[in-house]
Amino acid sequence: MDGFEANEGVILIAATNRPDVLDPALLRPGRFDREIVVPNPDLIGREKILRVHMRKVPLGTDVDPKTLARGTPGFSGADLSNLVNEAALLAARRGKRVVTMSEMEDAKDKVMMGSERRSLVMSEDEKRNTAYHEAGHAIIALNVTGSDPIHKATIIPRGRALGMVMRLPERDQISVTREKLHADIAVAFGGRLAEEIVFGHDHVTTGAISDIHQATLMARNMVTRWGLSDELGPIEYAENQEEVFLGHSVSRTQSISEETARKIDAEIRRVIDNGYERARKILIEKNDDLHTLAKGLLEYETLSGDEIVALLKGIAPVRTPYEDLEPQRGPGPSVPTAGRPTGLPEPQPQPGG
Repeated sequence: MDGFEANEGVILIAATNRPDVLDPALLRPGRFDREIVVPNPDLIGREKILRVHMRKVPLGTDVDPKTLARGTPGFSGADLSNLVNEAALLAARRGKRVVTMSEMEDAKDKVMMGSERRSLVMSEDEKRNTAYHEAGHAIIALNVTGSDPIHKATIIPRGRALGMVMRLPERDQISVTREKLHADIAVAFGGRLAEEIVFGHDHVTTGAISDIHQATLMARNMVTRWGLSDELGPIEYAENQEEVFLGHSVSRTQSISEETARKIDAEIRRVIDNGYERARKILIEKNDDLHTLAKGLLEYETLSGDEIVALLKGIAPVRTPYEDLEPQRGPGPSVPTAGRPTGLPEPQPQPGG
């Protein structure tokens, strides 16, 4: 970077995803001395980016960029572009001339959680267990203060999950309240507790492995990092660490005493137990709603948040008959020809195709 004079008007711009490993000499005055942080877009930014990419595809009248933006927290511009492309491919496979909100939602689910595994053979007992597990999460989310609204519940396997309940925040969340953290812990245990209440203690499955991990991580961070424990106060507690050198000697970093470690463990257990019991009380009180929602999931497989609320009020979802969802195969292409370069011949069917 030597050799540039102040009056030459040369500006050097560089980008990195790892500013923490840069040599400090690069960042001193006179070199790369101005840093501009470019984070992932917020809610408004995601909506505007989606609108830009949606100009390239024919859209149905029901597509709502704002709802899609709410459901894609943390997405970059490239992720949003990929979402729109996936939706266009899904619409083409289904023989549709326009991309509807259904394709957008399915594409978002595919990008976030993996493809549907409809070929996975599940027994009736496994499907029933999954339905009650997801219904348990949803019932807690509907009845606990501080939880985000439910967007969708499904028992269709995706990725490694047999089912899931997706909640969407009303806005981008930079900081999280104590109330919401306690609510999320209770929601996390809703699935396991529903299995225990309906099928009995001996028939609880391992399906709550991810829920338990997330709840424990939230409780530990509340106690050791975020200062949200009245017992231990607003202090950050680092874990004791051991480092092994050349496979023989061990260096131990003692950050907290054994007594403090016991207090931390006890406080984490208290936070978890409170959330567990809170969820249990709700499921016992709302037992009828739990059975209603589980039966609805078994019948419809996927329910939106509005459909769940309506179902609990006795209003069944209105679904289009399956035969109406089949792609309409006509003599012409199933996607618009607008945008095809002029002068190119129409594609012809190949023999044996």
